[in-house]
Amino acid sequence: MPNSKEARNSERRQMRNRAVRSRAKTFIIRAEKLVFTGEMESAQAAVAESISTLDRAAEKGIIHPNNAARRKSRLMKKLNQAQASAVEVVGEEVAEAEETVETKPKAEKAAAEEKKEKRTKFVSEKYKMMKTNIKDEIDTYVDLIRIRSTYVSI
Repeated sequence: MPNSKEARNSERRQMRNRAVRSRAKTFIIRAEKLVFTGEMESAQAAVAESISTLDRAAEKGIIHPNNAARRKSRLMKKLNQAQASAVEVVGEEVAEAEETVETKPKAEKAAAEEKKEKRTKFVSEKYKMMKTNIKDEIDTYVDLIRIRSTYVSI
C-alpha cells in the first residue's frame, strides 16, 4: 500500500481508467470483427457504440482527444471501405443474375421445371409411403394391445 494520500488516489484513478480503456478497446475489437465478417447493420451499431465510448474516455481525460479522434477515424475508414466493397459485390451479383436470366434458353427453363416437378412428385410419394407405414404400425400396436388386454382379463 502506498504511503501518501496522493499515491493512493492515483492508484484508484489508475484502476478506474484501466477499466474504461479496456472497455473502449473491447468495443473497437468487436466492431472491427463485425466489419470484417461483413455484417453491416450490426457493424454500424457497434462502430457507433465504440465511437461513443472513445468520446467518453476522451472527455474524462482518460485518453488524449487526438488519440480518440485517430481511433475513430481508422474505425470509420474500415467501415466505409467494407460498405463500398459490399455494394460493389452486390452490384456484380445483380448484374450476373440479370445476364443469366436473359440468356437462359427455354429448353433449360423447361428442364429445370421438369426436375422440380419430379422432385415434388418424389417427395409426395415418399410422404404417402411414410403415412401408410405409420398407419400399419399403429394397427399392429392396436392389435397387440387388444391381445394383451384379452390375456389380462382372463
